[in-house]
Amino acid sequence: MQTITGLYDDYSDARAAVTALEDAGISSSDISIVGRDHDGVETESNAGEGAAAGAGIGAVVGGTGGLLAGLGMLAIPGIGPVVAAGWLAATAAGAAAGAVAGGAAGGLIGSLTNAGVDEDEAHVYAEGVRRGSTLVSARVDNDQADLARSILNEKRPVDIDSRRAMYREEGWERFDADSPDLTEEEIVRERDRARMYRPL
Repeated sequence: MQTITGLYDDYSDARAAVTALEDAGISSSDISIVGRDHDGVETESNAGEGAAAGAGIGAVVGGTGGLLAGLGMLAIPGIGPVVAAGWLAATAAGAAAGAVAGGAAGGLIGSLTNAGVDEDEAHVYAEGVRRGSTLVSARVDNDQADLARSILNEKRPVDIDSRRAMYREEGWERFDADSPDLTEEEIVRERDRARMYRPL
């Protein structure tokens, strides 16, 4: 089993990646999406109605089929409120609600590294989500890894090495779960900066 992950600056690219993974036969239960922006997808915080067993994930009003129909709101330490669905959202929510939240870097880092993602990359992914990007992850059998990687790469993911370099230019070293949430204006500035920095 491998975890194949992509970070996207445009939420529509992340949604397209999820749909393409599902269309390729990868089970929705093995795909996750976590992001700050939902581009007009209307969600309600229906935590009391039992979505994700009380982990704080709400239900989408209206939505499409598959994983994207399960999008809901979730708060992740150091990142703030996100729209999320899938196994990664559920494990991050459990970490946020339980003892794991006090771990080295918060629920998202632990969830990613426990799934086999390199810790250094997990820090960049978590910081990317904090700054407004969207994370898509798929847990796949070894014989599906190349297919999943190809699908995620077709949808214009962030180059992780370039993104890490951009963050480090400002003195960033690692994701800090104690960082304050960014305001919507700060997220817009981060997205604009990321687009200018992104190699063609």
